[in-house]
Amino acid sequence: MNRDRLDFGNERIGRLFRAMFFPTLVAMVFNSVLNICDGMFVGHGVGPDGLAAINIVAPFFLICTGVGLMFGIGASVIASIRLAEDNVKAARIIMTQAYIAGAVIFGAVILCSLVFTRPVLYLLGCSPALEDLASDYLLWLLPGLFFFYLQCVGMMLVRLDGSPRYAMSVQVVAAILNIFLDWLMVFPLGMGIAGASIATSFSCIVGGLMVVVYFLRFSSRLKFYRLKATRKSLMLSLRNVGYMANIGFATFVTEAALGIMIVAGNFMFMSMLGEDGVAAYSVGCYLFPVIFSISNAVAQSAQPIISFNYGAKSPVRVRQALRLSLRTGALCGVAVSLAMWFGAPALSLVFLPAEAVAYGLAVHGLPLLGLSAVCFSLNIVFIGYFQSIEQSARSTVYTILRGAAFLVPAFILLPLVLGVDGLWLAIPAAEMLTLMVILVEESK
Repeated sequence: MNRDRLDFGNERIGRLFRAMFFPTLVAMVFNSVLNICDGMFVGHGVGPDGLAAINIVAPFFLICTGVGLMFGIGASVIASIRLAEDNVKAARIIMTQAYIAGAVIFGAVILCSLVFTRPVLYLLGCSPALEDLASDYLLWLLPGLFFFYLQCVGMMLVRLDGSPRYAMSVQVVAAILNIFLDWLMVFPLGMGIAGASIATSFSCIVGGLMVVVYFLRFSSRLKFYRLKATRKSLMLSLRNVGYMANIGFATFVTEAALGIMIVAGNFMFMSMLGEDGVAAYSVGCYLFPVIFSISNAVAQSAQPIISFNYGAKSPVRVRQALRLSLRTGALCGVAVSLAMWFGAPALSLVFLPAEAVAYGLAVHGLPLLGLSAVCFSLNIVFIGYFQSIEQSARSTVYTILRGAAFLVPAFILLPLVLGVDGLWLAIPAAEMLTLMVILVEESK
């Protein structure tokens, strides 16, 4: 296998960051295109109610993503430090423990979702008109969730193992497959929203299996390690899993915050504008992961560089990586904001027919939502930095501020002052306030 041969401890920071960033960005962009295509096929093949139903289930999927990324980030940070200490065995143990923990958690999530499908949907803000569609989407999504976890954790560890291009290929292959199957099942086969969900599950299975193949056949240092079946080994595993979760918790909260954003928005848009409002908001929710994916590509590219050099006691290289990631994040945020500001009509038309009431609402709201891009991107980079240097408390606090403490009050209060515009401006306001807090704290 043609490996990337990255030397995190000695290579120039700029070259390392570029080697990590561009494959990661390509993978993230493909995932964003996947989200957009999924919404486009459902919006035009099923209708606005189908789009709204997926938006109901989206927070559930985001929480599952958060669990995967939490253990992925946590395992990658700890394994980076252990590799910097030349302790390969400990890094392999950490990787194995992360996968075992995920198997237990996702097994429980899938079982509970099967048994309590209806209560879960109404907890997410479902209405009777959307229940059947949302139920179809959720139930067909469940078979792929465990493999999705394998992919989430694997992306971090494959990059750490020195193969960002293989990590890119996993996400690109899964995304292209998902897009094709989406089209096939929604239009030629006429399977509706269930077909879109089946396409997502199948692509998750393929991505997860590609990760397993990598660690079994191609990996350099990170491989699965046979754990001892003793009480001492179990206690050590529980301790390590807890530490991984602690480091990666801010990432889980970030994904959960996207879920909170969608649930809070669903309730508020439903109360003010009905199903059409939720459908319009769902366009923004399909596009918002584009902002997150690009920002996350910056943070994930910097993470192994920062963590390795933090473990190697090289603070100058850590600061260089942080400055470079902040500049890159700011530029990406500006580009996304401009695209949403000037491209709102075209972007809305991708998901909704021009004659739909929801289309007009989306065209008006997307430019306002796009104002959040720069602050959001910088917040994600800062949060990723604090995770990378084991300052999990700070990263978690900042994530809670932007994802709940500022966001929920903004959704409640701004519409009272600004009307419908306040619904769209709640997210930019929360991101701006969080960035102000971070900058004030960093200036001390």
